[in-house]
Amino acid sequence: MLLQGKKALIFGVANERSIAYGVAKAFKQHGAALAFNYPGEAIRKRVEPLAEELRADFTFPCDVTSDGQIKDSVQLVREKWGRVDILVHSVAYAQPEDLKGRFVDTSRAGFALALDISAFSLTALCKGFEPLFTAGASVITMTYLGSQRVIPSYNVMGVAKAALECSVRYLASDLGPMGIRVNAISAGPLKTLAASGISGFKGILPVIEERAPLKRSITQEDVAGAAVYLSSGLSNGTTGEVVFVDSGFHIMGL
Repeated sequence: MLLQGKKALIFGVANERSIAYGVAKAFKQHGAALAFNYPGEAIRKRVEPLAEELRADFTFPCDVTSDGQIKDSVQLVREKWGRVDILVHSVAYAQPEDLKGRFVDTSRAGFALALDISAFSLTALCKGFEPLFTAGASVITMTYLGSQRVIPSYNVMGVAKAALECSVRYLASDLGPMGIRVNAISAGPLKTLAASGISGFKGILPVIEERAPLKRSITQEDVAGAAVYLSSGLSNGTTGEVVFVDSGFHIMGL
């Protein structure tokens, strides 16, 4: 097992279709101990049964827009575990109205909210948990091709993901001297709760299956496998990267 004895914090599990859930499941299969956050009571009711299913060590409240809650989470994890080997950031949000129509119509408040939750939260978590990261720790975040290409109805989320990917590079530089690696997985479209908020999402999957080199959509297991690799010693020399798991769709032109 590639992650035997590792302690993994998972941010962003919403239900069993979440990318974060698939990653957590694979981590458990490879021997990692798990802990899940939940940002509020509604999500807690979804997360706790999944945490029990995957035999997580504990769950904890943490709204990633709150520095106070992040600080409290760090203290709790310090008391429970004393260290963190893996941190998975699978958190993103934009107002529904900002994922429709034209990007130019994005509101100032909507732009700030999307960037705060979807991009800055990674930096805030890295800053908070830095004292607990072990040498060789791995931080993984989730991104999408909309950061680099115009995807209909992705709008401000694409801009937020671009900021997230740039943050990965700067964080990798800052934390690298301590042996901490920071990478992103750019996953192809999956039927998740987040994807349901994107107008026209159902029309994207047939395009992937037609044009991607592998001629198929990806699965939770595909993304989880990449996350296991990036969290294990097999990727000790890899940091600051965006690893595509999209059946090769991103390499194609017309």
